[in-house]
Amino acid sequence: MKFAPATWIRTLGLALAVTAAGAHAADLLDDVKQRGALRVGVEGTYPPFNFKDDHGQLAGFDVEIAQALAGKLGVKAEFTTSEWSGILAGLQAGKYDVIVNQVAATDARRQTFDFSDPYVMSSPQLIVRANETRPMATPADLKGKTVGVGQGSNYADLARKIDGVNVKVYPGSTEYLQDLAAGRLDAALNDSLLIPYLAQKTKLPVKAGAPLGSVETNAIPFRKGNPRFKAALDKALADLKADGSYARISTKWFERDVSQPPR
Repeated sequence: MKFAPATWIRTLGLALAVTAAGAHAADLLDDVKQRGALRVGVEGTYPPFNFKDDHGQLAGFDVEIAQALAGKLGVKAEFTTSEWSGILAGLQAGKYDVIVNQVAATDARRQTFDFSDPYVMSSPQLIVRANETRPMATPADLKGKTVGVGQGSNYADLARKIDGVNVKVYPGSTEYLQDLAAGRLDAALNDSLLIPYLAQKTKLPVKAGAPLGSVETNAIPFRKGNPRFKAALDKALADLKADGSYARISTKWFERDVSQPPR
């Protein structure tokens, strides 16, 4: 079939407009706005970041940050809980839009996901039993020791790099902290921000061990190919910091601004 030049131009223009509109609508920001909700993945068993309170409601730093970010986007936050071992796979499968759960923005993860600007800076630290007297201040001290870590975590990757360490992998922090308290592990490795909470708010007989590794940035991952969503999420985070909301939430849970490097 042949078209007159004017008809061909109108047809091409319409096709380009439809294509452009489709590409525009494909951005996650449109889905979130249309839905009226930001779907957030968390563990729900990782205090003080996210956990169930005495009333069975999700609470914690990450929960409040997610709710505040959703508010800046003009929507509500809807939470889905997942074991750490499967939380990134759940994001890939579209079970939620973002994960707000102290996800380290590693180079390997950036190959699969896009990330927001950093929202937390922290460092890995050993956790040991409260009555531990053996030296465990250096990687060499850990030779022959069994260290518990979360499956698929950056802490697992770090532990595997230490010569002579027996790395035992768990679905999440709850399981390996229980094994540590029971004497089935010599140490565990997790976020330095977790340890003061464990000491103050739980009955687990554990204490802070030596720091390992360097300061890391945690950010919010989401599926690739959503540039307008990333821009909106980064702006929402910047607005939280600018209006003091971030500092208020951070101080409530950690008594300092955790967007800054630990001292």
